[in-house]
Amino acid sequence: MASKDNVIYLRVSKGALVPADSYAETKLRERNYRVGDLLKADLKKPRNPRFNRLVHRIGQLVVSNLDAFSGMDAHKALKRLQLEGNIACDELAISMPGLGMVTVKQAQSLSFESMDEGEYHEVARSICRYISERYWPSASPEAIEAMAEAFIQEAA
Repeated sequence: MASKDNVIYLRVSKGALVPADSYAETKLRERNYRVGDLLKADLKKPRNPRFNRLVHRIGQLVVSNLDAFSGMDAHKALKRLQLEGNIACDELAISMPGLGMVTVKQAQSLSFESMDEGEYHEVARSICRYISERYWPSASPEAIEAMAEAFIQEAA
């Protein structure tokens, strides 16, 4: 993963990527990149800071409204939802003495830098779907997301 110092933001233009601002332009010049050079890039759409709080507001919503999550903080509620629903989880194989290989799930980080905007919104939608199916059948996934977004606007 590139350090923050190596990140240069580009903007999509018709058929090309161009520096997003004067800082990016300067950094590209400093590195002696020239027209026609072949470069390797890891392209990600940065997250909108306003919606960075969306999933955490979903956690607060379930803690405030569902008995199954009472007494938990929003972060623990989210990790529980991720694991139960197998949402944004990695599977790890662990050798356990006496049991052999055991597969366990580990919830991925939902931090700002860990995933791009598209991935983040898909995780949010998946968590809302899971909550609707498992814990709150009277609320549609869209209604759950709308309630969480209302929490964002209240806190802003």
